[in-house]
Amino acid sequence: MQQRNRSGDHRTNDTSPRDDEEATTDLKAPEAPARKPEAAPPAETRAGRPGGGLRRVLLLLVVAGAAALLYHYWGFWKGEQGAGNAPPPPQVTVSKPLMKEMQEWSDFTGQFEARESVEVRPRVSGYLESINFSDGQLVKKGDLLFVIEPRPFELALETAKAQQAQAEAQLELAKAQLERTAQLRKNDYATQETYDERLAQVNIATASRDAAIAAVNQAQLNLDYTRVTAPVSGRVGRHEVSVGNLIMGGTSGTSTTTLLTTIVSLDPIWLSFYVSEGDGMTYKRLVQKGEVKSARESTVEVEGQLMDEKTWTLKGTIDFVDNQYDRNSGTIRVRAAFPNPNLFITPGQFGRVRVPMSQLRPTMLVPDAAVVTDQSVKLLFTVAPDGTVVPKPVELGPVTDDNLRVIRTGITPDDEVIINGLLRARPGQKVTPVEGKIGEPAASAQPASPPPASH
Repeated sequence: MQQRNRSGDHRTNDTSPRDDEEATTDLKAPEAPARKPEAAPPAETRAGRPGGGLRRVLLLLVVAGAAALLYHYWGFWKGEQGAGNAPPPPQVTVSKPLMKEMQEWSDFTGQFEARESVEVRPRVSGYLESINFSDGQLVKKGDLLFVIEPRPFELALETAKAQQAQAEAQLELAKAQLERTAQLRKNDYATQETYDERLAQVNIATASRDAAIAAVNQAQLNLDYTRVTAPVSGRVGRHEVSVGNLIMGGTSGTSTTTLLTTIVSLDPIWLSFYVSEGDGMTYKRLVQKGEVKSARESTVEVEGQLMDEKTWTLKGTIDFVDNQYDRNSGTIRVRAAFPNPNLFITPGQFGRVRVPMSQLRPTMLVPDAAVVTDQSVKLLFTVAPDGTVVPKPVELGPVTDDNLRVIRTGITPDDEVIINGLLRARPGQKVTPVEGKIGEPAASAQPASPPPASH
């Protein structure tokens, strides 16, 4: 081994170029020999390797994508096929406005009140002796209602009559003395002073006699007042005082007098209602144009109804308009008189009255349910000749008895107005109009709409 090392050392120290190249070659890293391509292993070997599961997942994703793509194209094809069976535009019922000769009215709510209402109070004081009516019955003017114990007043009348007789006797005596004094004065047997005294005595006796006559009349009047009679015809209320009670009378009309009962008249009867300043100005403008009469200067006929009535059965006239507006409410009081021959209406009931606001003229009418509200604008949906829904703003009037709304402006008599099926109509969209008739039930005029198509 030592010899091998020496020779090796000797070779290392050799400076020949070949030896240097070989030495340099020996210092480099040995290169890996090139591999030859190997043949693919059989299917059993590949399946058993770890990469087989990943290939399965990729295969499943490819199959799912193909299925989704097929479903998408199949649905698109079905949609194209169903596009030819799209449902027609929705059906709505249309009609031209109903033209009718009629008069416009304004309605107001009021309260009935008696034309005459009386609180029956005694004029003399005393004990109540009898009650001569039944509570709530109808009475006529002059019927006896109460009797106050009359005996004290009969005695007062007799005393007054006695005083009247005494005064008349004194007057006769004074007249006789005056006559004798006058005869003596002619013959100068009596002085002028005596004659004047006799004349004054006659005047005093005459005044005493007149006072006695007035006292008799007052006593007779008080005796008559013990019989309390009905001052007006009407329906009497309940008696407020029972027999045997002391009642306080008087002619001052103060609250110290005793209330016996009340009486209200029934025929005719008044209906008082209040008109706002806006309605009052509208009516005045119509009076200026000559369309209606003035309630202050002429007789204005009105119609009324009770709260449970649908028609205007009462016929009356306005007989009073107050002279100023109430500062708090901004309304003015108006009163209408209605006949009440069967006494059906009772004071205190509420009722309605309508006042004419125009003369008879052609008027357009549509169902009130056909009016659409868009904020503060009132609209009617009309259908154009091509089936397009066209909304039109309108000016409304009052509602009639058959629930038809007066249309003043905004449409023409030839417009086709949607009167049923508004929920299926949209502005600018197409509809299928079906002719109807205003005034007929909506169920008979509106055809059955098809069910919505399902996609």
